[in-house]
Amino acid sequence: MIGKCLYSLFVAFWLLAAGPLFSQSAATVNAAVDKSEIIIGEHIRLSLDLRLSLGLNPVWFQQDSIPHFDLIKKGKIDSVLSTTGEAYHQEWILTSFDSGVHVIPSMAILIGGKKFYTDSIPITVKFTPLDPKQDYHDIKDIVDVRNPYSSYILWSVTALTLVSLILAFYFITRKQRKRTVAAIQESYRMNPFDEAVKALETLKKERLPEKGETKQYYSRMNDILRVFILRRFGISSMEKTNEEIILQLRDQPIPKEQFSKLSQALRISDFVKFAKYQPGTADNEENFQIIRSCLDILNEIR
Repeated sequence: MIGKCLYSLFVAFWLLAAGPLFSQSAATVNAAVDKSEIIIGEHIRLSLDLRLSLGLNPVWFQQDSIPHFDLIKKGKIDSVLSTTGEAYHQEWILTSFDSGVHVIPSMAILIGGKKFYTDSIPITVKFTPLDPKQDYHDIKDIVDVRNPYSSYILWSVTALTLVSLILAFYFITRKQRKRTVAAIQESYRMNPFDEAVKALETLKKERLPEKGETKQYYSRMNDILRVFILRRFGISSMEKTNEEIILQLRDQPIPKEQFSKLSQALRISDFVKFAKYQPGTADNEENFQIIRSCLDILNEIR
């Protein structure tokens, strides 16, 4: 009898002591992706889900960056309240330009003074697969076409048309050639820095993003930087990708924070040109100022 009473007291005491622990652990957190293997530059949708009991106030994930991945967009946090608890959901859009197997690390969320962690998720980033057995850009055989016209009048008209086209092409290209030569002569009278600054000022005055020509805006801004790097350092930047330019500039004495901003601006330029990404007005101005300030830093390098 005494033993049963002691056992009952022990169980009651254990339940009272463990009750707060149960209430604090009444939460589940989960992270999932829509694909575990992507081509370089392809988007990944990362879903973050949280379910917890009523009355607990979570401190949402504070992570702003993930190694080897670029964060393109954070969606809003959706929440659903029911009689049994609360549910939260958010989606992140990520991409990566580093080939290999990279891991989205475990992320922590704070609930009632206790951290809850998601599982880490491996992602395989690879280049577009090539099939050596497949024929690409197959060359077609030459097809003979019999000319159905044989009259002298038609030949005369054709000859006259060709002569007219040749003369028109000659005068048009002659005028364009003069303009091109003049532009080249003017550019080489200027040093690389002054030329780049003048080109940026001209680009800004054209207000291309306001006219819906965002892709052309970033393409020209990118080319201005490439020409400056070519003339200033002798680096053959015109035929290189932005990632290759970033790797070459890494050896230059550029402040770490400014180099990080420049890298992000060049990657956003790729997103606009190849992924149809549409940055906001503030982003356009910020990326312009990043390129402009980097010209000052690169111009001071000896």
